[in-house]
Amino acid sequence: MTRLARLLFLGAFALVSATSAIADPIAPAGKPIGQDAGGRAIYQVDANGISIGYKLIGQGAPMVMIMGLGGTADNWPPQVIEALSKNHQLILMDNRGMGHTTANDTTFSYPLFAADVIGLLDALGVKRSDVLGYSMGSTITQQLLLQYPDRFNKALIHATSTDGSNVAKALHGRVPADPIVARQVEATTHWKTPLDKLPSIDNQVMLVVGTADNVVGTESSKTIASAIPGAWLVQFKGATHHLMYETPEGFSAAALTFFETNETVTPKIAPNASAAPPPTQP
Repeated sequence: MTRLARLLFLGAFALVSATSAIADPIAPAGKPIGQDAGGRAIYQVDANGISIGYKLIGQGAPMVMIMGLGGTADNWPPQVIEALSKNHQLILMDNRGMGHTTANDTTFSYPLFAADVIGLLDALGVKRSDVLGYSMGSTITQQLLLQYPDRFNKALIHATSTDGSNVAKALHGRVPADPIVARQVEATTHWKTPLDKLPSIDNQVMLVVGTADNVVGTESSKTIASAIPGAWLVQFKGATHHLMYETPEGFSAAALTFFETNETVTPKIAPNASAAPPPTQP
């Protein structure tokens, strides 16, 4: 890289970082209900017919993080939270019925889970956000991009599936005997990605999956990445469904590269135009 190119790159990187750092902070909504093990405040807000528990960590552009089946906001790897919170204000929410979020008798479904996310963002006054979803949260992220694309900027979809019935079979006997988890699994059995709608997604998207993931496999991530225009696909060799916990540093590095890169380019020169005019004849 030439000295000029290096300076331009560093300048652009600094601009992205500065923009994230000066984003207006999100003010908590609802009521404080306690603190987590690290002393960070936990809040609960009424939205979409339930009370949703969440935490706000870091500073910068907003990013909502959606945990997987049976998990809570406390289950994110600390290294990942530390890395992402430097340039993002993270919104860590508990899914319906988990952690500090309540549930009602409404049948669990992915449109319902997505509406919970939107309800929380509305309560916080967040018009647009980045989003990172893991496992069940990755499928919720698919639903969000299909149903509410204008509410999101970039999306990282980690360990996802296009056919929830296959995931439910893979999870048989491997999930806790909890009635809420059972309802999550039941919702998962009905999930089918509408593949014909994926090409209409304009958001910048990255899919991350481990090559040894024996819960969702790799084909779903490959299929979705090939269908969404410009989507990134990152595969970690030998990683399982727990990739994010097996290599939090590697996952964070990939995530930061994605979230800090604007891969949408507007060409300055028409594709078939020459970079320089042809030499004149003597």
